[in-house]
Amino acid sequence: MELERPDLSNVSPDVLAYIEALEAELLTYQSSQPRRRSADSEPAEPPTTQQVITISQRGVAKRTARHLYGRQRRSGIGVFDLDVDEHDFPAHVVIADESARLLLFSNLGRVFPLAVADIHQTDELRAPGENITDRFSFHGNEHIAGALPAEGGQYVVLASQRGWVQRVAASYFGKSLIPGMAFHDVKQGGQITAVTWTRGTDEIFLATRLAQGIRFRETQVPARGGCLGLRVEQGDEVVAVSSVVESSGVFVIGHDGKGTIRQMSGFRMNKAPGAGGKTIFKADQLVGAVTVRESDDIFILAQSGKMIRFQANEVPPKEGVVQGVNCMGLRNDEVTAVAVATLEN
Repeated sequence: MELERPDLSNVSPDVLAYIEALEAELLTYQSSQPRRRSADSEPAEPPTTQQVITISQRGVAKRTARHLYGRQRRSGIGVFDLDVDEHDFPAHVVIADESARLLLFSNLGRVFPLAVADIHQTDELRAPGENITDRFSFHGNEHIAGALPAEGGQYVVLASQRGWVQRVAASYFGKSLIPGMAFHDVKQGGQITAVTWTRGTDEIFLATRLAQGIRFRETQVPARGGCLGLRVEQGDEVVAVSSVVESSGVFVIGHDGKGTIRQMSGFRMNKAPGAGGKTIFKADQLVGAVTVRESDDIFILAQSGKMIRFQANEVPPKEGVVQGVNCMGLRNDEVTAVAVATLEN
């Protein structure tokens, strides 16, 4: 159990000195004990070259082998992961092989390729990272809005704050990609907030912060310039985009750690993009939406730097609008990102 240190400003000097001495003794004891990768967890898989890459809002990143993350039960509190200073917080998590390249998408619609092997590696779950944006010419108002493993499909779909979507062929993201190449005009729908791979014949599922969503065929998005995918209400913005089909389940998670798997068979597809959204699930603030299979593992990242891993089959799938179940135990914390790992058979 974790406890926060109370306000000791009114405690007498003698009592304060006694408390500090006890804290020092506790730290000495803890440092002498063997490190545990995670509490109340079980091994999730044998050693793998798959990496869990955690990126902060300011671009600080690290990678750690996926098998080092023990699998917990849904609603656990997780383990500490990326360690950043008080002015920053972990904002993105992506899973990719150590031999792969990452595509870093900025809020201004620019793309920067980066080899996974060039990201700071650590064998400890809780560890600091290195700033990866320092390697590129980021503008002053520019930050990472999303990251994808390269070669993940036939098209990349970019979604903006105001619901504008663009579909860019995979050939543009090959090894000849020039770092900083722009694929979006922020005057068209605002800044980029979410990205995903598609197979070219899938459907696009857009989700907003206020848990409104839409589903439509990706082939309805024009090859040049894109189109309005979702009519976003004032005060709301798109926060997630995912590639789906009729049989897909989409794991959606709120900032409070509650989530559900919304089955697309119960979320009617629109005849065309550009309409208003329908309620996805009952949440004050939706954070992420990712397509999952029953055999997948879900990784959830919190603002404090904690990460939890659990099996997707622990979340009951629903066809209708529900409140969701506890997926991560939070104490004065909130969810910032989610990713899915497909384990090899």
